[in-house]
Amino acid sequence: MVIIRKLLLKMVKINNTVLFLSSALLVFLSSILIVWVENDTFPTLFDGFWWVMTTVTTVGYGDYYPVTIAGRVIAIILYIVGIGLIGVVIGKIIDGLATFRKKRLEGDIVYKGSGHLIIIGWSHKAQFAVKEIMETDEKAEVVIIDQLKEAPILDDNIHYLKGDASDLTTLEQANVPKAKAVLVFADDQLNNDQMIDGKTLLIASSIEAIASNVHTVVEIMEEKHIKNFKHAHIDEFIISNETISSLAVRSAFRKGVSEIYGQLLRRSVGEDLYHVPVHSSWKTYRDAFQSLLNDGATLIADRNDLAINRKLDEPIPMDAELYAVCDKGTYEMIMKKGAFS
Repeated sequence: MVIIRKLLLKMVKINNTVLFLSSALLVFLSSILIVWVENDTFPTLFDGFWWVMTTVTTVGYGDYYPVTIAGRVIAIILYIVGIGLIGVVIGKIIDGLATFRKKRLEGDIVYKGSGHLIIIGWSHKAQFAVKEIMETDEKAEVVIIDQLKEAPILDDNIHYLKGDASDLTTLEQANVPKAKAVLVFADDQLNNDQMIDGKTLLIASSIEAIASNVHTVVEIMEEKHIKNFKHAHIDEFIISNETISSLAVRSAFRKGVSEIYGQLLRRSVGEDLYHVPVHSSWKTYRDAFQSLLNDGATLIADRNDLAINRKLDEPIPMDAELYAVCDKGTYEMIMKKGAFS
């Protein structure tokens, strides 16, 4: 027993690659040997492999068993070495899976994919953002960066990275340079708007340092702080305080306005805003407007230009990004037509 115990302890310390290769070699050679020495009992290689696997895994169905001395010697070797070796291998696999899950839960990961969305700063707003992303594209890959003790959400395509988002090492672990977009949410735990926007500025500057071309959307508390971000390449600003206050005031003066905004902001409610690729037959905005109107959609903008109705006879530029309001079914029908340029 002492010898077996020492042998098992040595097996545990063996390099995983060596351990797995040794186990595979043992099973393979044992399968060949048992067929060779007892061909009557084990007529095929698969029969030999079946017996070896049921032996080393201690299942032992008893449907096959060696009857010759040579066959039983092979069985004894498997009892002494094989069972312990395979047991260690199975233990390593289970331990590896447990370690992998623990690392994912604690945010100790390095994301190597590309085309993913990165959310910096976990909050209720970030939680709704993840939900919106999944409703928009259920196959989207999301990386959440924060300093929480454990992952707020874990799924096959939702990953958590624990770290300081202003640290370049953390951003590199999230593979920011190959991300589709980065969303930076304001830190609600700070109680001063200037401090909140200051932290956001630091994170934005770090992103600029390693990935200036990545589409970056930043939430700031006060519009006057935008000028402080002029050296950082920020594609879009979401002004938190002003947006909420403006919507509240407009709702007070004109009832129902908030419901219109709500439909455009929440994918699950009513009509929605969709990006529509330019169709090859559309030459002017009027062509696009009339074609979409016939399909049940309303063209409202080219990028951030909402004055489409005043330039219907102008040609659609090559870099146009058209947006229309419609329901999901109408949008899917438009996209199925194809022939986009």
